[in-house]
Amino acid sequence: MSPTRIVLTGATGFVGSHVLRGLAAAHETDPGITVRALARTAPESRPAPGVTWTPADLTDPASLRGVMSGADVLVHLASRISGDEAQCAAVNVEGTTALVDEAVRCGVGRVVHLSTTAVYGAGPHRGIAVNEITPAPVSAASRTRLLGETPALAAGGIVLRPGLVLGAGDRWVVPALAELLDRVPARWDGGRGLLSLVDVNDLARLITTLATTPHAPASGIYHASHPEPVNNGELMAQLAALDVLPPTEDDWPWEKCLHHLHRTPGTISERQFSLLAQDHWYDANTIWHTLPCPEGPGPVSRLTEAAPWYRTFLRESRRRHDGRPVRA
Repeated sequence: MSPTRIVLTGATGFVGSHVLRGLAAAHETDPGITVRALARTAPESRPAPGVTWTPADLTDPASLRGVMSGADVLVHLASRISGDEAQCAAVNVEGTTALVDEAVRCGVGRVVHLSTTAVYGAGPHRGIAVNEITPAPVSAASRTRLLGETPALAAGGIVLRPGLVLGAGDRWVVPALAELLDRVPARWDGGRGLLSLVDVNDLARLITTLATTPHAPASGIYHASHPEPVNNGELMAQLAALDVLPPTEDDWPWEKCLHHLHRTPGTISERQFSLLAQDHWYDANTIWHTLPCPEGPGPVSRLTEAAPWYRTFLRESRRRHDGRPVRA
């Protein structure tokens, strides 16, 4: 198999926009690599060379008819991560099933599907292999994303489960850390919690490689974070050094952290706080060792490049919410 014609979903999203740039760059090297990006509304800007936009809506199966015609690879990155069970299922389960069914009908030879380690549910998790523990998702988004893996695997697909994704465009991880520092202004339980992280550019390189390599790994589920976990203290210290988050001097035990979290209202739950502060890391060596795609220096090293984006986003976000500049 020599995949060249790629159908991409989620191309306007956080991860998908980086993958689209990676595939467009691959087209410059190999003009045989082309991308058909599916979206409800195409961007107004002129598409990059080798990229065409096709209207499609995962909640409307009829709109997916024929979108895979002539394609070699489906890279499915679109998902819904907010809303109730029915809203998430409409995209993550029914939409994914309809999309993959169309790929099978059209004879697409490779399916790459993006999921998440959130399907494992509440931790702590320490270095677990794929499905070493039974997935036990606790949110509508993660429950339906787990169900959405089934049609991809049934079609012989490759399912990627990254952990926390950092980089320009991240509107959840670092913004959540910023809120939590306002509510719990200390080092959390010594900052010792180990996390599976990946920079969005490295994740995009991995997905781009999977879409274009002649020899993809076997069908199955792969953890897709950087192989080396990062402790929360190191992550927070680097964000403070880059003037993205304020520095912390106090060191509070976990029970004191939870007390302050519940005493101060906010949008981040105790479960989400635990996800960001306590051990949640997964063995991610296999996928990097299988492909000709180096894992890179690690997500903490990549933060320097993303720091200006984070500073601007946090400052504007704070102004939108309460009229004050973000503390940084």
